[in-house]
Amino acid sequence: MSGEAGGPQVVTFGCRLNAYESEVMRDHARAAGLGPVLIFNTCAVTSEAERQARQAIRKARRENPDTRIVVTGCAAQVNPGTFAAMPEVDQVLGNDLKLKADSWTSFGAGQAERVIVNDIMSVRETASHLIQGMEGRARAFIQVQNGCDHRCTFCIIPYGRGNSRSVPMGEIVTQVRTLVDQGYREVVLTGVDVTSYGPDLPGAPTLGQMIRRLLALVPELPRLRLSSLDPVEIDDDLWRLIAEEPRLMPHLHVSLQAGDDMVLKRMKRRHSRADAVAFCQRARDLRPDMVFGADLIAGFPTETDAMFQNTLDAVADCGLTWLHVFPYSPRPGTPAARMPQVDKAVRKERAALLRAAGEVAVRRHLASQQGRIVTVLVEKGRVGRTEQFAEVRLDRDFAPGTLVDARIAGLDGDMLMGCC
Repeated sequence: MSGEAGGPQVVTFGCRLNAYESEVMRDHARAAGLGPVLIFNTCAVTSEAERQARQAIRKARRENPDTRIVVTGCAAQVNPGTFAAMPEVDQVLGNDLKLKADSWTSFGAGQAERVIVNDIMSVRETASHLIQGMEGRARAFIQVQNGCDHRCTFCIIPYGRGNSRSVPMGEIVTQVRTLVDQGYREVVLTGVDVTSYGPDLPGAPTLGQMIRRLLALVPELPRLRLSSLDPVEIDDDLWRLIAEEPRLMPHLHVSLQAGDDMVLKRMKRRHSRADAVAFCQRARDLRPDMVFGADLIAGFPTETDAMFQNTLDAVADCGLTWLHVFPYSPRPGTPAARMPQVDKAVRKERAALLRAAGEVAVRRHLASQQGRIVTVLVEKGRVGRTEQFAEVRLDRDFAPGTLVDARIAGLDGDMLMGCC
């Protein structure tokens, strides 16, 4: 939960894009003069995420009986009736409306309807939301794209976010300049399907073209990081940036999901196993210090032991380090929910095996850093992150947001120990 005591408080579930949008909502709610109000920015990526949000709302009402509660985000967009039926909830607000200032002005005036949710597929624009910073964070996230034109069989998110739409390059540059002026040394570009950036804009710029212009126009930004990428949608400009631009962090997160071709086909993913391996190899050839993260789903419907083994082997074959592992969770309304399901215990067991492989990969990466000089972005006190996103404990305190060079002297569990 974030926000000033006595003012709007935002509880954020889910992705980095939600974290950015929570800042936008908090700014709008403050500008509207709202006092104590609890805003729940929900996630719909799994049924469990939605259940956790409902649980948190009930707890918040018990602890804050007189505080108004607004529920928004992807779960509220997809299932508004579920949240409207909760007596704890004062308003349900759609995913596009949460980012409009007048939604919060009308709520402050007590004139808002209880449920305001639009047809998200009718939304064609991604509005500009200039924020002054990210409360309690050393790095800032900015939205460059929203929505998704693809329909992966396991995913409900397009129905919570709408179709793909991009933020104009000029607005992105203005936002990053604002954040740099506020002292941020690292910015993360976020979106639902970031590599689809640009075709809806004049001139149809690619993601790489946008990043190249951004870095040229904001030379004082030291570090730029990308969120989840589709391995078959990397344009030529982005490849050149990976090879030549030191300000682009050597840490790419791949929207992989599986390492077996049949599972990928049944997911309706756009890449094959070979595509993912080739992407990682090319990026590492261009930038030898590159590390990779990946999203992986364990126990997708129809997944056999052999299919799962292909995904497990992909951790080594792609050279993955930072894994986000999810046991498959059926979402009502998606094609995958109607496919033959893998036993829940098997899903859990396979997820544990993937996480164990990830832990081995992390330890290997951390061991390779010993004795090296790394640049650390301090997050709090003595703790920060390297360019490859490894966590470091420094031998003395620094202000959050400071960039510090440190020599890695050892390990403490999954944390590097740095001497300044």
